[in-house]
Amino acid sequence: MVIKRREFLQVGSLATASLMMPKFLKAFEAPRFVPPGNKVVVILQLSGGNDGLNTVIPVRNDIYYRSRPKIGIDRMKSIGLTDEVGLHPALTSFADAFHDGSLGILNNVGYPNPDRSHFRSMDIWHSASNSNEYVNSGWLGRYLDAQCNGCGMPTQALEIDDTLSLALKGEQMNGLALKDPKRLFGTSNEKFFKDVSKSYGNDHHHDEQPVDYLYKTMSETLSSADYIFRQSRIHPSTGNYPNTNLGKDLKTIASLIYSEINTKVYYVSLGSFDTHINQELQQGRLFKEMNDAVGAFMKDLKANNRFDDVLFFTFSEFGRRVSQNASGGTDHGTANNMFLLGGGLKQKGILNSLPDLNDLDEGDLKYKVDFKNVYATILNKWLGADDRKILGKKYDPLTFV
Repeated sequence: MVIKRREFLQVGSLATASLMMPKFLKAFEAPRFVPPGNKVVVILQLSGGNDGLNTVIPVRNDIYYRSRPKIGIDRMKSIGLTDEVGLHPALTSFADAFHDGSLGILNNVGYPNPDRSHFRSMDIWHSASNSNEYVNSGWLGRYLDAQCNGCGMPTQALEIDDTLSLALKGEQMNGLALKDPKRLFGTSNEKFFKDVSKSYGNDHHHDEQPVDYLYKTMSETLSSADYIFRQSRIHPSTGNYPNTNLGKDLKTIASLIYSEINTKVYYVSLGSFDTHINQELQQGRLFKEMNDAVGAFMKDLKANNRFDDVLFFTFSEFGRRVSQNASGGTDHGTANNMFLLGGGLKQKGILNSLPDLNDLDEGDLKYKVDFKNVYATILNKWLGADDRKILGKKYDPLTFV
């Protein structure tokens, strides 16, 4: 049977996933128990540039309220963390985590010479590059490269989405993007894909040909879709999650954490936080979804004795400008805050000083912490990887883990 390349690329989600498949995915087929103590990272990307000043609120700072006469969040409406700091009123679960010692807030995170383009700044965060460098691999993809060089049971990274982010694309290895193990399994059993598998024999050795590469990666996907689905059902989460996209995604991640799949990195996104207009409604809606889903996820992990093994963190490609605009929103800015959640944090609470609103760079916040120091800390101290090799240079580690 001859299948045209155009038909091959029109098959939807499985084809999309298979293009991102690492050659080592068959390693999934060997059973491997993942006991408590297996460290996992869960990354939540806040796409679009979340406004950090209305997330972690400097409730005693007059400059904040003068700069945002309409959209500044009143101290009495915020959730008090300290005398100086409040949280957005929708973030009740994060406030609970702060008070029980399982939340760290890192302020003023960014990078030198910031770029205010969504796409370019996100590429910089994904690739862990300098703002004047263009790198085609991601920091987590290079983590896979480093961890899986010559190993028989490579470590895997999963993105709960239909397409794979640059962050998970390595030079030799890639993570896998799948929205739902059941959907991947169902699509893989469609007649078209079975015909593809039958038509492609072991005598095809022309990996330099694009169509041959597609056939090969598709074959590897088919060989693993059933396994991933079966494993996701071994220890399904029984947690009560909200019926939202993020709620469903985090429930999928929880089920996979409890399964026998030896996955170290999970990646998921929420957005868009590009709040040029009507920021109050848009950010509030997204924060409600984030708060409820992450709250359910934390409760689930605690009930299953895995909370100490999971490091959950958020990031956004940039923050917003200090002053509101004329449309009830904020425009693209620079430095931002990050949430760090988990039972294994060594440093908790407000980890460093709030932004200095008296010392701005043409109306924007100045970064104090390079995000690559955060990555280096997670890679070295949590995942046990060679951060220098992965990031290309040595960055001083932080002390939150």
